[in-house]
Amino acid sequence: MKKIITYIAVSLALSMPSVTAFSSETSPIPAKQEWSWTGFTGTFDKAQLQRGLQIYTEVCSSCHSLNLVSYRNLTALGYNADEIKVIAGEFEVQDGPDAEGEMFMRPALPRDAFVAPFPNSQAARAANNGALPPDLSLIVKARATGKQNIAVNFWNSIRGFGAGSGSDYVYALLTGYDDEPDGFEISEGMSYNTYFPGHQIAMSMPLDDETVEYEDETEPTLDQHARDITAFLSWASEPELEQRKKTGLRVLLFLAIFWVIVLLYKKRVWKDVKKG
Repeated sequence: MKKIITYIAVSLALSMPSVTAFSSETSPIPAKQEWSWTGFTGTFDKAQLQRGLQIYTEVCSSCHSLNLVSYRNLTALGYNADEIKVIAGEFEVQDGPDAEGEMFMRPALPRDAFVAPFPNSQAARAANNGALPPDLSLIVKARATGKQNIAVNFWNSIRGFGAGSGSDYVYALLTGYDDEPDGFEISEGMSYNTYFPGHQIAMSMPLDDETVEYEDETEPTLDQHARDITAFLSWASEPELEQRKKTGLRVLLFLAIFWVIVLLYKKRVWKDVKKG
């Protein structure tokens, strides 16, 4: 047992220097933000998710796809079947072939995935000066801090979801646009971003104050926009998060009760056994 503990301690110690090296060579570590869905019992705020969907639809969807999310999944945001049909019906998808062997366009249905802005990656690159806008379905998970040490990654998994690391990064990226510092040479068509590795990003600043006029009349500040779209993308990356937490708590409760029963049974079985 002592050898195992020693091995774990050494592994943790050896992993820590790599964090500093990685962070200093690329970009600052985003500040930790408070999110409603982190922690053992955290949940998503449906109103915030709906605002995030509005931002995605009005801003992000012009370049970024959401291929792993279907319109019917929006029931988790509080929309009913009729509302989802209306949301999906605003877009068209290619279907077919028909009886004559021809492909045709039809309104999107709840079963369809979110309609992508481009038919393929080549078209996406051509419309964005050679840069390929990433699909946002798993962007928060993809940006979770995988370079940190074992202890941090384990704690993140306990908190729920990568818990803040990926969400913190997305929020920091959206609010991290700035003028390049003196002496920093930025390439043509690129923007300076404090938190993007290398500080040069092909995406121009997508959000600012009053970029979107919220339907629920929430004040449309840059901070609010960034938090709402981050919440929506966090949900998209792990839509089963709330159910997983509920299941986990039930399992822990069951194990606690089962442990008590086993302890009481053990005492009853051994109460008449004489020592020695």
